[in-house]
Amino acid sequence: MSRPRKLSPQTADVLRALAEAPPRWRYGYDLGRQVGLKTGSLYPILMRLADRGLLDACWEPQPPPGRPPRHLYRLTTAGLELAATLQVEPVPAARPRLLLRPRLDGT
Repeated sequence: MSRPRKLSPQTADVLRALAEAPPRWRYGYDLGRQVGLKTGSLYPILMRLADRGLLDACWEPQPPPGRPPRHLYRLTTAGLELAATLQVEPVPAARPRLLLRPRLDGT
């Protein structure tokens, strides 16, 4: 018997972002920008959620000419139920990166 694992804050952010418009299909790139995650973090989360039956995933049916098809994602009923149990918190905006510059005075 396996026990349910606690969701990471990043996974909860993705679920909340998808729950904002449950029937709408979303591109991973747009989700990543909304929740501030890079592809190396976002796509493993999306794959785990899909493997657990919390997301529907499909290929874009008719990509514009000259562009390869992209994956689309949306919550399943089970995913929407899980998202509804999460604390109501706004999805954070992407955080700007801080650039550290050396001080000119040498300190």
